[in-house]
Parts: sequence; C-alpha cells; structure tokens
Amino acid sequence: MLKLIVGLGNPGAQYAANRHNVGYMAVERIHARWNGAPWRGKFQGEVAEATVDGTRVLLVKPVTYMNESGRAVAEAARFYKVPPDDIVVVHDEIDLPPGRFKVKTGGGTGGHNGLRSLSRHVGDATRRLRIGVGHPGRKELVPGYVLHDFAKSDGDWLEPMLTAFAEEAGLLAAGEDAKFASAVHLRLGEGARSTGAARRAARSAARAEAPASAEPPASPEPTAPARAPERAGPFGALANLLRR
Repeated sequence: MLKLIVGLGNPGAQYAANRHNVGYMAVERIHARWNGAPWRGKFQGEVAEATVDGTRVLLVKPVTYMNESGRAVAEAARFYKVPPDDIVVVHDEIDLPPGRFKVKTGGGTGGHNGLRSLSRHVGDATRRLRIGVGHPGRKELVPGYVLHDFAKSDGDWLEPMLTAFAEEAGLLAAGEDAKFASAVHLRLGEGARSTGAARRAARSAARAEAPASAEPPASPEPTAPARAPERAGPFGALANLLRR
C-alpha cells in the first residue's frame, strides 16, 4: 500500500531556506537519498514516487502556500485511498528548541497554519514529524521569525538531522515511529539535544527580525518578507564583552 510523506512549506526560491520550509527540506533529502522519481506537478503540489527501504512512498510538497496545504494532501490521499494514519506530515515546530524533533500522531494545530488546513481537509489523525526551530520569545515575533532563513550556525544541527531523517525514513514509511525516533537519536547522539545557548541564539535572531504577515499571500508573485540583518552570534558577543 502506498504511503504519503508530506513536507510543509511555501513554494518559490525566496522561501526555500526559511524556517517554515524545513518540511520541504526533509522531504527533498529523503527524495535524494532514496533516488525518487523526478518531481512532477500533480494534486496542487509537487510529487515524486520513491521506494524507501522497500516501502512504496509518494513524497508530496504542496504548492498551495502554507495556509492551504491541506487541499493538496487531501487530493492526493483521496486519489490513492490513503488513510490518515498512513500520512506523515513533516513541519516546523516553534515549541521545540532547535536541534530537537518529535514524532506523534494527531493532536492540536498549535497555531500552525499548515496544520490548521490539514485539520480542515484531512482531519487530525495524521502522523507528524515535528522539527524544532525554536521560539523567538514573544508571540508577535513568530510570523517574522519562521518566514526568515535559518541562521548559518543552524546548519551545525540541521544538516545532520536532515541526513539522519533520510537514512532512517524506511522506519517512518513503515509506521515504526518509535524505532525511527530511536534510530535518529542514535545517529545524532548529543546533536539531538538542544542547549540553552541554542534557545538563546534563536531568541536573539528573532529580535532582529521585524514582524511580518503570518503567511505569504496565495498569489503567483507573493511579496517576499524582508530579510533580517545579520547579528553576531554568542561568541561574537563574548568577544565584544572582553574588549570593554
């Protein structure tokens, strides 16, 4: 039976490195690792079939923008008659610190517009791979924070995590969520555990970013959110302190 692995994000090069697009990133890494078929436009998204460690999977990236992600997923699920518990949704999670992840089934939307759309169109019984991106510290900063690119320093935990997800995706596709989580943690070791410094760095980056609209408008040429200025990391701040 076909399984769906869906990455949430916004289409377009200007959003490709946003924190909100980490779901896209994860699905693209799985596609590359398991030699998926070429991406093609279908079901209001980009889709590609792959055999992931023996399991037939349809990888899906909705192109409806985050607010309407559920429409694309529902269309693919209806066509292939895939029940919600055979759908894995990969998305960013501000309530988890950077470098942490969690696999769960169902639950609330937590204010995530992509999950709200999925709840409307597919229901709440899908499985979720939540990737922590950290919280900016204040609610009003969240939209601008998630619609800005990951900091360069985030690559230290993000790249190994995406690779680990791709390597162990067979367990996820097979419905072995607990084994998947354990295998990824084993691969990452200490890298799977966020630190207070990582949380502080996320809040510091967010303070540099002006609030933006919650999601890009669903138009052919959305206005990209302004990029935040680069800020010095924690080591730069320490150096400044020592100069005083």
